Amino acid sequence: ISEKTMAGHGDTTKAILYAFLANLGLAIAKTGAALYTGSGSMMAEAVHSFADCSNQILLFLGLKQSQKPADEKHPLGYGKITYFWSFIVAIMLFSMGGLYSIYEGWHKLHEPGELNQIWIALLVLTFGIFLESSALMGALRVVKKIRREKPFMQWLKNTRSAELVVIIGEDSAATLGLIVAFIFVSIAAVTGNPMYDAIGSICIGIILIFISIFIGWRIQSLIIGRSAEPELRELIDNIIEKDDAIETLLNSITMHLGPEVMLAAKIKMKTGLSIEEAVKQINELEVEIQRQVPSVKWCFIEPDIKE
Repeated sequence: ISEKTMAGHGDTTKAILYAFLANLGLAIAKTGAALYTGSGSMMAEAVHSFADCSNQILLFLGLKQSQKPADEKHPLGYGKITYFWSFIVAIMLFSMGGLYSIYEGWHKLHEPGELNQIWIALLVLTFGIFLESSALMGALRVVKKIRREKPFMQWLKNTRSAELVVIIGEDSAATLGLIVAFIFVSIAAVTGNPMYDAIGSICIGIILIFISIFIGWRIQSLIIGRSAEPELRELIDNIIEKDDAIETLLNSITMHLGPEVMLAAKIKMKTGLSIEEAVKQINELEVEIQRQVPSVKWCFIEPDIKE
């Protein structure tokens, strides 16, 4: 069963919307706290939250565009556009989030300013940790529904759901960044040394860059073109091999086009079938594959005698 069937666009859209609202509120609160306290870590977190707001808009845009029906110029639909926007999100997380955070920390190291009313920054960070961790837990619940008994790391390695990979990555980066900011701002408050606040900003930048690189690495394989997950390929092959009219499955190829899958297969049919009977059996097989595996939207089966 496809991820689209189990989770659906609805769950992903809800996760994106919740993350957007959470980040927008946090971005405004962090900006106010950063300007009032002079904290570099807090300013880095504010920029990160604004970047995440932009990212969620792009993910939502990609999700909506991917649902456009196929046309003459795009006969296989627009499903892969979600991979493009997800890759753009990774670039924005790298540049607007990671690089700016490092720049802000480096700037504060060389021109440290006095920190004011640190408790305000710590209060906002505490609220942010609660909000972002809640968003992360919500995204993980969606993933749990999809992966079922499959271990999380195995799902993360094999999933073709670009939006969920990005959401998990963003929420993880946001939660870790807030925790790091809280730790270093607290140390700066205790010691009275603003250098720790600047170091915290640099650490946040490193975290964001690391996660953005991971997201980009996962998405690039989908942009290039990736087969269906192993379990799905095995299920499709079993359906074909169990067909009474099929002697041998010579070869099968699958490719994800967004949440939907294209299947091409070569089969050796049993001897004695007329052309009309063979065509009828192939048509019935294609219908059966799409019935059992709804994510297979395109099905091209070719009779042959060799691979």
